Amino acid sequence: MSYDLKNDIENLTSKNTDKVQIPDWHFFSPTYIIAISDKEIKISAKEGNAIEIWNTIDTLDYKQTFSNLNRISIKNRITKEAYLKQVKAIQQNIVDGNVYELNYCQEFYADNTSISPLEVFFALNDLARAPFSCYYKLKHKYLISSSPERFLKKIGNKLISQPIKGTCKRGSSPNEDNQLKEILLNSEKERAENVMIVDLVRNDLAKTSKPGTVKVNELFGLYPFQNVTHMISTISSELKEGIHPIDAIKNAFPMGSMTGAPKISAMKLIESFETTKRGLFSGSVGYINPEGDFDFNVVIRSILYNEANKYLSYQVGGAITYDSDPEKEYEECLIKAKTIRSLFQKNKNP
Repeated sequence: MSYDLKNDIENLTSKNTDKVQIPDWHFFSPTYIIAISDKEIKISAKEGNAIEIWNTIDTLDYKQTFSNLNRISIKNRITKEAYLKQVKAIQQNIVDGNVYELNYCQEFYADNTSISPLEVFFALNDLARAPFSCYYKLKHKYLISSSPERFLKKIGNKLISQPIKGTCKRGSSPNEDNQLKEILLNSEKERAENVMIVDLVRNDLAKTSKPGTVKVNELFGLYPFQNVTHMISTISSELKEGIHPIDAIKNAFPMGSMTGAPKISAMKLIESFETTKRGLFSGSVGYINPEGDFDFNVVIRSILYNEANKYLSYQVGGAITYDSDPEKEYEECLIKAKTIRSLFQKNKNP
């Protein structure tokens, strides 16, 4: 589900540059499902024999060479100076009362480049080890994702959302790591960002939930990943009887962590400040099972690639508030992009 589905949900438009050109939405019924748990591997097939499928997988000789990495020239869509200027302009909108918080993103890209998407996915997954990673191929267009964030999950009548707001780099030692986590946890700015989005998610879930069931199960949880520590909050609720599960997704989409608050005002300003159409970035990928349960991620820390026009893109951003330091916001973008950037550049500076 592309971020730009917002235009069908609200009276909004998207006119910025889009060179990846992934459709606004795409769902399919899989021919094969391979479900892996701690205890078993389960194969389901509409066609063919599950044993034959397993034998094909078992005999596959795939060697991860990563031979075509570290050869791509990555460019900034906007300069650092332009980014800093835009952040200050966003802060003026906050002073004027147009928004309280706005998620502002920038694009890094490469023209006329050829990659092996599967090879890049294995390399990225090996570095990031993110819980909501995915590899999605739609004809000649690819999503290569190492997402750490859940958008929305449904189990039975329970809805769960886990927005990320607040990020710091990992330390070079356990002691430094703990110090950085402590700084993140005690940052008034980061906590304020997190609370704003938690309130937005609570409001989104309340639209399709039983009155009184929306709860904050965890506020300001700190979760370490390979290169960063994220502040993650968990919100849950119970779906109203008679409400279709798709309505729960619709009323919460796009996710507040990638828009800002108030949501509609933030999305309008995002369109005016950003130079690249988001497309599938800050949208969502997931599944809906036959029972109507689902699980969807937030498409961040992700590479989008169009094999036909040889265009590669990845976007990063962060929440801008009145208290944001433009320089630090830019540095946070680079921290978030570090893993992807390291795949393609021997020079680690963007």
